[in-house]
Parts: sequence; C-alpha cells; structure tokens
Amino acid sequence: MRVLGINAVFHDPAAALVVDGQVVAAAEEERFSRRKHGKRPVPFSAWEQPEQAARWCLEHAGLTPADLDAVAYSYDPGLAVEDTAPWEELRTTYARRAPQFLATALPGLDPDIVQFVPHHVAHAASTGLAAPFDGNCAVLVADGRGECGSHLSGEYRGHELTTLAAQELPHSLGLLYEDLTEHLGFLRSSDEYKVMALASYAEPVHLELLREHVFARPDGGFEVRPVDWGALAKQRAADDEVTREHAELAASVQVRVEEVLLDLARWLHERTGQRRLAMAGGVALNCVANTRILDEGPFDELWVQPAAGDSGTALGAALHVAARGGEPAAAMPGADLGRGFTDDEVEGFLKRAAVSYDEPDDIAEVVAQALADNKVVAWFQGRAEYGPRALGRRSLLANPCHAENLERLNNVKGREQFRPVAPMVLEERAAELFGRGPIPSPYMLFVHDVHPDWVDRIPAVVHVDGTARVQTVAPDREPLMARVLRGFERRTGVPVVVNTSLNTAGRPMVDDPRDALECFGSAPVDLLAIGRFTVRR
Repeated sequence: MRVLGINAVFHDPAAALVVDGQVVAAAEEERFSRRKHGKRPVPFSAWEQPEQAARWCLEHAGLTPADLDAVAYSYDPGLAVEDTAPWEELRTTYARRAPQFLATALPGLDPDIVQFVPHHVAHAASTGLAAPFDGNCAVLVADGRGECGSHLSGEYRGHELTTLAAQELPHSLGLLYEDLTEHLGFLRSSDEYKVMALASYAEPVHLELLREHVFARPDGGFEVRPVDWGALAKQRAADDEVTREHAELAASVQVRVEEVLLDLARWLHERTGQRRLAMAGGVALNCVANTRILDEGPFDELWVQPAAGDSGTALGAALHVAARGGEPAAAMPGADLGRGFTDDEVEGFLKRAAVSYDEPDDIAEVVAQALADNKVVAWFQGRAEYGPRALGRRSLLANPCHAENLERLNNVKGREQFRPVAPMVLEERAAELFGRGPIPSPYMLFVHDVHPDWVDRIPAVVHVDGTARVQTVAPDREPLMARVLRGFERRTGVPVVVNTSLNTAGRPMVDDPRDALECFGSAPVDLLAIGRFTVRR
C-alpha cells in the first residue's frame, strides 16, 4: 500500500510517503519554498499545499500520483469547531476542498483517494506507530489546536489507538505558550523555543499564580484560564530589550507547563499500565519538559517524534491510514528522510557556481583539523533532516572549548545571545560528560546535566542553567560524523563538537547545495564541507 501524507492546514506544510508500512521519505515544504514554516505575508500566512515536497517524495520512490493507493490529510474538517471568526470558517472550507487542490497540484491524482485523518490522531500515529515500541505504548499529544481540541491521551496496542482523554478548546497548553511567546516579542507558532531558552535565566516567581490558572483535571484533561500577561511583565516589542521580568514570566510558564504535563503523564500511566510513552505535538518539542517527564514521571522509556510539530502530522496521517489498511508501520528508521544529493550532483552545483573547491583524501580529518583550529564549518552531508533540529546533516559545527564561540555562532546566525548551541558526542562517550537525560539521545529532544569536571572544558555548549541539549552519534548510523568526532578528540582531547542548524535568522535550514552555497557566501563561515568537497573562505 502506497500512502502519501499531507499537512497543509495551520503551518509547517509537509509531505511524507509510506510504502508497505515503511517510511520512505518525508520533507517540509519550507526546505523547497525557502519560506520558514511555510508562512507567507498576511493574509496568506498558512494553508500552503506542500506541492514541491509531495512531488519530491513521489519522485524519490519512483512513483507518480496515479500510483498512490491513498492520500492521508492530517485534518478532518468534519470535526472542526464552529467559529464565527472568518479565518476559521475559511480554514475549514479550504480543508474540505483539499482533495481538489491536491489533484490540481499533483496531476494524475484521484481526489477520491484522499482521506481525512483527525489532527491529533495524526500526531499520535506519528509517534506511537513510528516509535521503536512495536506498536504498544501510551501516547500523549499536546499542541496549540486541532479541529476542536488541543490534546489527546491514549494508548496503542497492536498498532491500534484507543483514545482515553482529549481536551477541547479553548483550553490549550500550546496556545498558552504561543500567547506568551507573542507577549514577549517573539513570533508565535515559530519562536516558542526562544521562550524555553529564556526561561533558564530567572526564577519562576509567578508560579503560584499560574497554578490557579493552569491545572490538570481528574478526568485526564486540563484547564487554562485567561492570564493577564501585562500585569506580570510589560509587553515587549520585537526590538526591545529582554528584561529580567520577561525571563521571570517565561520561567514561570515553563515550569507550570512542565507540572501539568507531568500530571497528564501520571494519569495516563494509571489508566494504561504501560511502561513506555510516546509523545508528539508542538509542546513535545519542549526538551526541558520532556526531560522532566522522563526523570520524574512514571514511565521507564520516553520516545519523542523528531518532527513533533505539525509537519510530523503528514507522516502520522500516512502511518494511520496504512495501519488501518492492514499494514502496521515499522519503526521510523531515523530523521534523515529528506533530500540527498550524489557527489556528482554536488560537484555540478559547485561548477555552475564557479567557486574554487578541493576534493581532500579524507574530509572528516580536514574538518576535524579546522575545528581544532577554531574554524566554523558548514556541514552538508547525506539526506536532510525531517523536523526542526539539525542532526548532523545540515549543520554549523564549531569548537566547544572556547566560551566566546557561543556569541560567535549567534552572530553568524543573527540571533539572540541568550540562545544556546548544542553538543554532539559519540554515543559511547556521552555518559562520561553528561548526566540526567536519556542516552542514547539522537534527536536533540532532551536536556542533560553537564558533569562538573566538563563544564569548563566545553563552555560553548553549556547553557546558563548547567545543562546541554545533547545529540548522541551512533557510528553505525553516522560513520562520517563519528570520524569527525574521533579526529577532533585526537587533536584536542575533547570528544564533543558544537552543532547548530545551517541557516541564518528567519530562514529555513539549507536543503540543497545551492542553499548551502548561498548561506556560506553570506555568513562568516570558514569552511564548507559538502559531499566529498570543501570550499574555503
């Protein structure tokens, strides 16, 4: 069975392809359109069909639209809450017409094979069916909103989902965090990770007040009552200074969201008895909360979908339809599900760009030496990541031993100085440097405490609270990056390199060689390692 999954309703349009229960390809439209989160200028800020991503998924598998058995659309307009707001009514109308839009975008597609999958069911399938749990686990979804709700708790047994609780709108942990993000002067439905980083700079002084407004209920749901943000911290314009009161408000909401998620997880464990939990939804990208759920919650294992936001619902919808058709999904093979390029294709881009390049005997050793020399390296290798995290395919790499490299990289990317960068470390070495938090941790979705004897040795990757958002590297999965790490350690005695996404502020991660060359040409980066080639400043 060949199923194409589509997300195209709120933001992060994406496509994914599942063939015979196997995840074959998945990509976000922003990587092709170069519009971050698929957003256009208002009023055309969402609802973009992932035409290019869908075409690429099919081409990658050697299929045409006519070859598909089903198209799974991760929103069911029949479940949408009635809303007098004109944009909401238009959104529902748009979703109802999705089969016709898709048939126009993908000539040869039969619109009658399009199936609507409820938004939170798609989120649940994206993690419960993709996790390495053999289709048996508890599942917790929390985000801003779906058709009429913002949360789902349930369990998979034998690849079948039973929903045990669901929270109706207007109560929403995701919308609470989005409102805070906007109040603090950042872009809602986009910059929530900035708020999570900012929260580490202050104490949660408003926590008791928030406990009166945001709390879990005995039925597995929760309430979010209106909060007067302005009474707690002055609304910030995008260019205003970030003050302590802003950080205190961020810390307070962050901790309260963690507490409510813990309550939801405990309720779910009591109802299911499962020892393994899978999570998705935009709230599941909060790696601080994830770590606390694993550390203090009742589950032995926690797996989070690396594309936990709305882009992941394209994959979840496809997996759900495939499972319903009798093809239970195999575990997700990794996050490297996007476009890749052969060395010949890469060299063609380099020649057309008329740039000077080298073909070293061992690119891993060249990069390790550059990092040891405190150079910043743009790293473009293999298939692109699916989801918002750079995982060693489209990355900026740097030396973690110099504290000033945090400011340096934030300047390279044009972003706020309170933002942390992350360490990559060989899986077998991770426990020597990092505690609290799961190992392995290949998707950068948890935080780990940095052992005291390493804090001063890798200062660039240690956040203000003494943690780091670690990515572990398995040599059998990432042999080239593993060789870079080993080469860097031979030269410096440190088994860690800095990893942050290969992009600049407001732009999606680079995806094809042209994007990589444009980013390299516009940012103060010393070396581009692209395929088997290097380009120097």
